[in-house]
Amino acid sequence: MRIGELSRRTGVSVPTIKFYVREGLLPAGRLTSPNQAAYEETHVRRLHLIRALIDVGGMSVAAVGEVIAAVDDPGRPVHELLGEAAHRMVPRYGEGSSGNDDEGEEGEGAGPGSAEARKRVGALLDERGWHGDAESPAGQALAVALTALESVGHGRFAEVLDVYADAAEQVARVDLEYVAHHVAREELVESVAVGTALGDAVFAALRRLAHTDASYRLFGREEENGGEDGGEGGAEAEGAGGA
Repeated sequence: MRIGELSRRTGVSVPTIKFYVREGLLPAGRLTSPNQAAYEETHVRRLHLIRALIDVGGMSVAAVGEVIAAVDDPGRPVHELLGEAAHRMVPRYGEGSSGNDDEGEEGEGAGPGSAEARKRVGALLDERGWHGDAESPAGQALAVALTALESVGHGRFAEVLDVYADAAEQVARVDLEYVAHHVAREELVESVAVGTALGDAVFAALRRLAHTDASYRLFGREEENGGEDGGEGGAEAEGAGGA
């Protein structure tokens, strides 16, 4: 197909396609004449991957380039490939994100989150036997979140961290089972990018809905019962006064 048809099929403009080729994200088409090139279905698939990583995954062109390099490396195991894509979608925190104004002399401010929070993340991984790294982007993001909770007086939230981890395990298992039917490496990475970004949105929405239900079950019924009792009591008192 010509570049115009490639553009129509993918929704990516011709100038953008040429930019991706120059940046090494998209292989050049097969030259059919000095000024014409032919493109294949592999180019369609690759463009879908690039746009998924940028539009849904929120990645920079440079980060997409690193993921693409992993996709094109036949020696890279699928586990590492998917990890590369997922890690690129986690917020990165710099040196100034420790959340502590009082940094100890022993390097407590050396990384994102407090030293105690980073230690708690490492302990969580060890206790659950998870194959992960506390210094990975996700580990650092969790340490920053725990530090923030501590700073606003909600350090006890760490007590329910295992419950959150149980839920995360189940969701992660379902996520990977969902994408496992894809065979092409590009499709696997695209599914992880879309599933992670949109899956986060779906899970957040479901959590809000569950909060509403849990709030009603915990507080709403008591308030309704209290209101009914109060109303009946008021009526009785009014009747007694009228008599």
